[in-house]
Amino acid sequence: MSRYIAFLRAINVGGHTVKMEDLRRIFESLGFANVETFIASGNVVFETTAKNVKTQEKKIAHALRVALGYEVATFLRTDAEIAVIAAYRPFPQSQLDAAAALNVAFLADALDDASIQKLMALKSDIDDFHVHGREVYWLCRKKQSESTFSNAVLEKTIGRQATLRGVNTISKLAAKYPAAQ
Repeated sequence: MSRYIAFLRAINVGGHTVKMEDLRRIFESLGFANVETFIASGNVVFETTAKNVKTQEKKIAHALRVALGYEVATFLRTDAEIAVIAAYRPFPQSQLDAAAALNVAFLADALDDASIQKLMALKSDIDDFHVHGREVYWLCRKKQSESTFSNAVLEKTIGRQATLRGVNTISKLAAKYPAAQ
């Protein structure tokens, strides 16, 4: 069995409140094993023998739409991918140390060059970005409330859905659910 982490968009934000026990039940109803939630912001850890990630993302998103009544974009990563994301350093350590926040945006697919150029046009004295694989790293040098960047701005700029998590959440996930050796 492989372990995956589902990063769900629009869970317990924007007026959508979902109990974690309800999320677990939905995932268990799909046949997933060892289902756990991690903090109440739409992170679900589970195991499955299924190998096609895109099929699983669609299956989960459909079940969530039926159960919750609204669209919930779903982004799956393996525990090994989370370990790589947590260890990745997209900016020099001095910038990371001075920043107020480092966030990771999860995407379904890697960005094309045109989308990367549009994103990089948003760089400012507060915000910087780095694209690596299916993730966008957002370095916020000041309080996020001082930034004009958000998940909505990201989605509008790149023309696709995404969901953001703080790097601390990613690091905690990697520590709690280490990749199998």
